[in-house]
Formats: sequence, C-alpha cells, structure tokens
Amino acid sequence: MKRRDAAAALIAAGMGPAAFAQGGPVEGRHYARLNPALPATPGRIEVVEFFFYKCPHCYAFDPQLQAWAQRLPADVSLRRVPVGQQALLKLHQRMFYALEAMGALTPAVHAGLFDAFHRQGVQAHDEAGVVALVGRLGVDPTQFKQTLASFGVQTKMAQGNKLAEAAGVDTVPALVVAGRWRTGPGMGAAPGQSEAVLGQQALAVVDFLIRQARGGKTT
Repeated sequence: MKRRDAAAALIAAGMGPAAFAQGGPVEGRHYARLNPALPATPGRIEVVEFFFYKCPHCYAFDPQLQAWAQRLPADVSLRRVPVGQQALLKLHQRMFYALEAMGALTPAVHAGLFDAFHRQGVQAHDEAGVVALVGRLGVDPTQFKQTLASFGVQTKMAQGNKLAEAAGVDTVPALVVAGRWRTGPGMGAAPGQSEAVLGQQALAVVDFLIRQARGGKTT
C-alpha cells in the first residue's frame, strides 16, 4: 500500500489513540491554550498548520493531514503556514507563497514538493534550484520567478512569521485550532510511538478542539 493510501486507511478506520482510551485529550499534555487567543472569524473554525518542507516529521504527517482535510465540514477550514528563520527555509517560504499567489499550490504540487525533498534528494538551496523544482512539477517557471520576487510574497512571509510567533510555535508540525489552542504530533507522545500513531493522535485532538470551539466551550 502506498504511503498516502495507508495514511488515509488509518484515518478511515477510526483507529483511536491508546492515550485516549480512558478519556479525552488533556490540556497541558495533548494541547495548550493560547493566551491571548489569536483573532478568529466568527462562524468559522480555522485550523492552521505550521510546517516546513525540509522537516521529516512534517513529511510523515502530511498524508494524514491531507486525508483529514478532504472530509472537513463546511464550517472548518485548513490553512498552511510555512515557517523558518534560516535562509533556506525562508527561500522555501517564498516558494510556498509564490505558488499560492499563482493559484498553483494544488495538493499534487504540495505533495510533490515534499517528495522531491525527502524521496528524491532534491536540495533547491538557491533561487535557481527552486525555479527548476517547481518547473518539474508543471508550474510556469517564468511567472513563478516573477511572483517569487513580489512584494505580496514578502508581506505574506512577514504575516506568517508573526502568526507563528504569536501562537508560540517552536516545533513543527504544529496545529492551531480556532486561534485558541495549539497541538501537534509531538504533544503527548509516548516512547516508541510511530509517526502514524502520533499523527492520528494529533488529528483526534484537533477534532476534539473543533467540537469545543463549535460548542463555544473554553476548555
């Protein structure tokens, strides 16, 4: 079974994490409350994933997140925010936002970027490498290069970094729900748990927090 098919099957099977066998997620262990909360849109529940493409844990989690996102209810949305302070990660931030601005950041392109870095050994450590990479994924390299240098992309980067700082993100992947709670596969992890189990546990916490947000609860 392919990696992404296996992740989808795990979610579809409803395999609940053993950590929740005796109850629901616990604040301070499986998720953290943001204080102050981040701005949110009334009537909408936004889940924000913070990640970067070179992160192996983000790569392992992405198929589960993509499968989960395909079954979101109408009042819930997923937004991805690339982060990173190093020069290479900033370049990849620019790549993400340029593709997004072009309308070219499809699920296939997003997954293709992860695969290029983690399966194919692509480096893309400079602008020329990034342009070549997206070109191989079917994106117009000329338009991409122009968009990469745009003011709008720089603005998006600054906004994303500010959001990550406000959310207290210091490890990735991290997920912020409704601007009020932060969780991720690394929270509540037990020794020896696989990436698949950690990812499923994180998504179970997100589902729990979505229900809390929908019910107007603060716990």
